[in-house]
Amino acid sequence: MSDVMFENKQEELIIPALAPVYAALAQPMAWSVFRLAVGGTLAFEGWPKIMAPLSQVGFVENLGFYPGWLWSPFLAGLQFFGGIMIAVGLFTRPIALANAVMLAITLWFHFAHPYPAMFLTPEGIEALKSGSTFFDPAAAKRLADGGAAFLAQAEDKAILASLFWTGGAFLYAAFGGGYLSLDKLLFRKQF
Repeated sequence: MSDVMFENKQEELIIPALAPVYAALAQPMAWSVFRLAVGGTLAFEGWPKIMAPLSQVGFVENLGFYPGWLWSPFLAGLQFFGGIMIAVGLFTRPIALANAVMLAITLWFHFAHPYPAMFLTPEGIEALKSGSTFFDPAAAKRLADGGAAFLAQAEDKAILASLFWTGGAFLYAAFGGGYLSLDKLLFRKQF
């Protein structure tokens, strides 16, 4: 079995001479850079949860994971430390699979619990229109519809981000850390 993840047969390339460049440089680097992005983002997003490991107790219990005092720190550690492990390619497949499941649940949550239609009450919209000092001009412009467009945009971004990172984690769960990973360096094999 070769170390090349995707084969580039010379006869199938427009510029056949590039086959060795794709196999030896482009593919391992692209795979590793994306692995750094997936793992790094998980670690970055997990850092605040590590700093307050019980902050998600209510959230995880609302998802049906009891007891929350156990699941909240576990998931914080999975996201932060698992993100670091994915980034460096250590135990990549099992850690990526665990994070992919967690991210898939997050994606489901965004679909099952959409944001409200708007976050300003009719009184808040009236205060906004009357020129209240509670809103600066940029906020007044953005919230003129009660925050409906802003919330729709925020929800779309949350869904798309969850979808993207879930897909990335499942990709590494399926294919492993690649040639430039600690799995390959330390174990001479991939998980």
